[in-house]
Amino acid sequence: MTLQTAPIARHLLPLTAARSPRGSLSVGGVDLLELAEEYGTPLFVYDEQHLRVRCQEALAAFGPGVAYGTKAFLCKAMAALAAEEGLVLDVATGGELAVVRAAGIPGDRLVMHGNNKSDDELTAALEAGVGRIVVDSFDEIARLRRLLEGRGGRTEPVGLLLRVTPGVEAHTHEYVMTGQEDSKFGFSLASGAADDAVAELATLGGARLVGAHAHVGSQIFRTDVFAKEVAAVAPFVRRHGLSEFCVGGGLGVAYLNHEHAPALTEWAAVVRSACVAAHMPVDVRVTAEPGRAIVATAALTLYRVGTMKRLTGLRLYVAVDGGMSDNPRPVLYGSGYEAFLPREPDAERLLAARVVGKHCESGDVVIDEARLPADVAVGDVLATPVTGAYGFSMASNYNRVGRPPVLFVRGGAVREVVRRETVEDLLRLEP
Repeated sequence: MTLQTAPIARHLLPLTAARSPRGSLSVGGVDLLELAEEYGTPLFVYDEQHLRVRCQEALAAFGPGVAYGTKAFLCKAMAALAAEEGLVLDVATGGELAVVRAAGIPGDRLVMHGNNKSDDELTAALEAGVGRIVVDSFDEIARLRRLLEGRGGRTEPVGLLLRVTPGVEAHTHEYVMTGQEDSKFGFSLASGAADDAVAELATLGGARLVGAHAHVGSQIFRTDVFAKEVAAVAPFVRRHGLSEFCVGGGLGVAYLNHEHAPALTEWAAVVRSACVAAHMPVDVRVTAEPGRAIVATAALTLYRVGTMKRLTGLRLYVAVDGGMSDNPRPVLYGSGYEAFLPREPDAERLLAARVVGKHCESGDVVIDEARLPADVAVGDVLATPVTGAYGFSMASNYNRVGRPPVLFVRGGAVREVVRRETVEDLLRLEP
């Protein structure tokens, strides 16, 4: 037996995953097969205890000011949970801002991101009293100037972070690299644009530059990349007497049996050591914005097998009732996943197959080279683990398919935090 054919690895499952009395897999004390029967498939199932533990680890690792990166997964319940555990929340659009505000999160617990914030988004952020706005371009500075002048006498200036590009290339997919010079994000340190932006912000009334923000990419396993980021930005922080520095997010997670990723505590330790080595002033508050590292492994997606088609001499296709509309990462990035049957979580997976979705695209592949138990059959519930990040948040209505519901499970209780999208929902926008 190899890692490829072995049962699904324990570190890919939510913290509370266990065998139920009937022998199938349970999460949060709830049998996954029973959830599939009651709520249908596809279905996102989140381990609420897992989410809370990861939030607590992030706070312990980086301290007050550490933010949850909501783009990884956001609904009102998730926003409330992160805030309850002491995290700030970062948002990148007016829509994300509206969701967290609807969850009751006060503005001063929010960080507003975005490389092309509109007037409406900046106005909403200012009216909400967001704690920090991350400034990303000279055009945005001009917009802020105009909007702040139009607001008159706001007594408390809004705190600004300047997004800088550190010139560090992360070892990850090119689509999720953000720290290199050739990037749509931020102000270049090397060209002097970041220093010019500081001078421009010094003339901005109603706002105050308090810190620097950088981000080198996503799904990063090599923590030395973050050390390079700190080394690149520290001189800028010292030169301008800034009091805050955010290293962004990007810590990777394991998706496959053979993968292992650094823990949040390891990441924070590398950042802290790098700050000392780079002579970052000790009074600078150093924070981060983990997203994927908090939510990815907390969830599984449940599908139901609809057809199995063996092409002699080629391969076996196993088609499920979801696909690229609920998980576009394999199509976008070539991302790999594992699959297993919740009815027998400890079974060897000796059968090679390509797991595909139901959409009218040959590229609608969930797992290109999956391993499944040899007795998989039509009607089985099939699970893909580590789908808590960038599944629901990137889901679409391609082929006019409704997006799946989201469940939080904990201590034997189930909360439906997002209901299944219906045909009526799909038609609601059309006159």
